[in-house]
Amino acid sequence: MPLNARRHLRKMRGGAQSHLIEVDDGGFYVVKFRNNPQHHRVLINEAIGQVFLRYLQISAPQMAVISVSPEFLRDNPEVSIQLGSRSVPVEPGWHFGSLYPNHPDQLAVYDFIPDALLCQVTNLRQFLGMLVYDKWTGNADGRQAIFFRSRLKQWTSGGASTRPGFLAWMIDQGFLFNGPHWDFPDSPLQGLYHRPLVYEPVASLKDFEPWLDLVVNFPADVVDEAFRQVPLQWLDGEEDALEQLLDKLLLRARRVPDLLEDCHRAKPSLFPNWR
Repeated sequence: MPLNARRHLRKMRGGAQSHLIEVDDGGFYVVKFRNNPQHHRVLINEAIGQVFLRYLQISAPQMAVISVSPEFLRDNPEVSIQLGSRSVPVEPGWHFGSLYPNHPDQLAVYDFIPDALLCQVTNLRQFLGMLVYDKWTGNADGRQAIFFRSRLKQWTSGGASTRPGFLAWMIDQGFLFNGPHWDFPDSPLQGLYHRPLVYEPVASLKDFEPWLDLVVNFPADVVDEAFRQVPLQWLDGEEDALEQLLDKLLLRARRVPDLLEDCHRAKPSLFPNWR
């Protein structure tokens, strides 16, 4: 069942014109609306991408379907889409929500931290897993991430330390599958994170494990689960097109090692230790 929008906090940066909203379970979500300027398909991409990230055990915000009522929109007129000089109302209905790590007044969230702190991020190696994921899924955007400092045991499994530390969350899966185009143009430099430090450990394809093996042998039942995660409201008659896209995705999994090699050849300075 969807969560219900209860309180509007603020508009977020970015082309999708998301808004930070508190919902009726007390959580806070960055909400992308179905009639966002980028296309309704980016919500489908987000939902599918989150299922894949969960299978790959890469840290990312939990997703939820957020119900926005006409009454909420009436009481919060600032919840709208800006198209040039025009303000377009958000459509009532079900939208995509990405969990905010904590109460926004109690936790600082950063989209940039200096190299001295970046190298201390607990899950920094997951940026290598994200490159595998982004090459496989044809992410047409640069890799996006946020960072926050918290007690690590709250967000990691396996008896992690209770000490505070920085954690990266991989966000914004809207431009997987080349965004609204639902194809795979395969540019070698797409999907890269803009900080070279995260790729310095790479000396060979082996450094992309375990994620490379997980993707090359990706289970069809996880793809089926991702398909079922998408609300019918978002599909709007595109079930066949999505099914064909996911079939192509499974077929291209074996190409991912070659796609990583192409990335290395196109930008060798990004991988100074890869020989």
